[in-house]
Amino acid sequence: MSVDFLIKKAKEIKIVIDNNAPEIEKLDQEIGDGDHIFNVQRGIKLVIELEPIIKDLPMSEALNQIAMKVLSGIGGSSGALFGTLFMTMGKSSDIDVGVDYKKAINMFAYGVEAVKQRGKADVGEKTMMDVLIPVANCLKQGIENNKDLKDLMREAIETAEKGMLSTKNLLATKGRASYLGDRSKGHIDPGARSSQLMIKTVCESILNN
Repeated sequence: MSVDFLIKKAKEIKIVIDNNAPEIEKLDQEIGDGDHIFNVQRGIKLVIELEPIIKDLPMSEALNQIAMKVLSGIGGSSGALFGTLFMTMGKSSDIDVGVDYKKAINMFAYGVEAVKQRGKADVGEKTMMDVLIPVANCLKQGIENNKDLKDLMREAIETAEKGMLSTKNLLATKGRASYLGDRSKGHIDPGARSSQLMIKTVCESILNN
């Protein structure tokens, strides 16, 4: 994984998120405050606009620049959580000497754990963590068991979709949706949907290379 890889994936994710924006906005209007998709789109745009600044930086510095931009440029909880993800990934050891897929997976898992702690959310609470935590666990177990990379990417895609779909019948206990009580059931969490789409985009890109 390189800084160029990060920028390319951000551009690919932007296309997918933009294409699915109406659906995600509708999900958020049903149980949230309707601004999730705008924050996500703004965050991705900010990352892409950093390309001329970060393209030649070491990985740790590039990730820190991304974290700072996301933290300062996105409103609501999204900025704090995604900023934490990138900042924590940037603190991973030895990433400036090269990042293979195993190290990248450990970086991601490390970042997801930090987001879990920052947001005080876990699996089963109808948030994006219902996607991120299972996927991080799936990937970590995969490299521990020396699974083939492409098989692991397919498994991650399936895990992300399963986690996203699981939020439909969960009771929200975090964020704006938690105020709805039982009325939050029957709706897929918008953060889980956008996270699932991002993960699917990256994994499919790796599969197609």
